[in-house]
Amino acid sequence: MKSYRAVLLDVEGTTTPISFVYETLFPYARRNLGTFLRENWDDPEVRQDVELVVQEAKELARDHADEPDFVPVPDQPPSDDVLRTSVVRHLEWQMDRDLKTTGLKSIQGRVWKSGYTEGNLKAPVYEDVPEAFEVWDKRDVPLHIYSSGSVEAQRLLFSNTERGDLTGAIDGYHDTRTGPKKEADSYGTIAESIGVSAGDIVFVTDDLDEARAADDAGCQAIISRRPGNPEIGAHDFEEVETLSPVVEAGAGS
Repeated sequence: MKSYRAVLLDVEGTTTPISFVYETLFPYARRNLGTFLRENWDDPEVRQDVELVVQEAKELARDHADEPDFVPVPDQPPSDDVLRTSVVRHLEWQMDRDLKTTGLKSIQGRVWKSGYTEGNLKAPVYEDVPEAFEVWDKRDVPLHIYSSGSVEAQRLLFSNTERGDLTGAIDGYHDTRTGPKKEADSYGTIAESIGVSAGDIVFVTDDLDEARAADDAGCQAIISRRPGNPEIGAHDFEEVETLSPVVEAGAGS
């Protein structure tokens, strides 16, 4: 593993168990989606998200309209109640397919925020994560997060972990607004935002396609092998079971 000047981390399977996302966060968002939208329907930011969902639903219809279970959102619903019900059903359809549209992720993040605020959610992180964050912070190594979950959801997770608020060590967050995680250009954009070349970034992820995209951009990609992570195909990337080897490789960089 080479030294680096900046760290970019995935969340699921890298800093946080995948089980928390799929067994806690996603079900929580699904259970509370309808209630949240009903209670916050007049919030301008929520309505912006709804407008984005409506637009993205039209785009999804181009590829999925012929599927018998596709749930569209009507162009001109007769009432807000009909629109809200359609949006909820459409987002449930997206969640069934683990889609990662920006509108869905933004609304999920808002639902999770209410859960964290009310004390119903607390995020687990792997034992080595707080120490790694602390070391990078002390060494002034820029630490950035890149997840398909919204920036808001990322901030909420790291500010409400079982090990306390870890956001003080994080210098930046990136989500699908930056670009798809499986496209090389996204990592070039992140490098520009950090102010370093892509070759000076080490990116840790459990997803092989993301690692390949980062590698294509020139980053040093590392595969995270945490307990419970799904098996991936053959590859030539270095693997780590904790962040400790990454911390050590950056010593003195």
